[in-house]
Amino acid sequence: MTSKNDNARSGDLFKHDPNTSDSKGEKGMEELKDKVALVTGGGRGLGEAICNVLGEAGVKVIAADIRGDLVENVVHSMESRGYRAKALTLDIGDERQVEENIRNIVQTEGKLDILVNNAGTDVTLPVDALSCSDWDRVIRVNLRGPFVMSKFALPYMKERKSGHIVNVASTAAKRAWANASAYHASKWGLLGFSHALHVEARPYNIKVIAVVSGGMRTPFLLDRFPDIDQKNLQDPRNVAEAVKCPLTQPKETVIPEMMVLPMRETSWP
Repeated sequence: MTSKNDNARSGDLFKHDPNTSDSKGEKGMEELKDKVALVTGGGRGLGEAICNVLGEAGVKVIAADIRGDLVENVVHSMESRGYRAKALTLDIGDERQVEENIRNIVQTEGKLDILVNNAGTDVTLPVDALSCSDWDRVIRVNLRGPFVMSKFALPYMKERKSGHIVNVASTAAKRAWANASAYHASKWGLLGFSHALHVEARPYNIKVIAVVSGGMRTPFLLDRFPDIDQKNLQDPRNVAEAVKCPLTQPKETVIPEMMVLPMRETSWP
């Protein structure tokens, strides 16, 4: 038989002790207000959604994209709603551009708290029809780009002993389908890179997160596959909200990998 005292003791296990949690300490959820984030591929789709979600949370967002006109529109929309944002035209595969612009961000803003490696591209062709230049372009954007961005952001985060790097991967890093060999290679590589960077950055209190996203209703899919059943896809806002989640975890906790799928995802069981 269980005594009343036993029940009381077991119940104590589930009681919250306010003395063990401090909103500004190791166990409290991190605040995003006034942090500085750089989001690549911020001109539309998931990148635009991430910029808006972070802006709503009080983050100062630098929206970067190789197409300056797209990020200018995103930033104009964000500023009209009172969010703090800047547009940056950036080729993430160009190491000189990346190094210079990250240095300028830190000099201007005083820090760089969050890097979101979101920019991506694809060429939908079978291997024997895929040109070497197309292969190189996909790898340059999807894999070299996150490496270059992380390489030059990392020293500033190490100096402050804090930071977040989010790498947006894909179910293409977990499964394979036809006519996407370059994309698969880049996303499998990105997932491996993200986990390796997690190991290297963790001693400096820098959190590295890989977000494995399923299909979304974004131009990335809709422009190439206009007949796709959109009921099988998810709103990019849902994925953007998921990206925010690991950024707010207590300092003692990191989420190295997370998956966000539509309920009717076709590339996953």
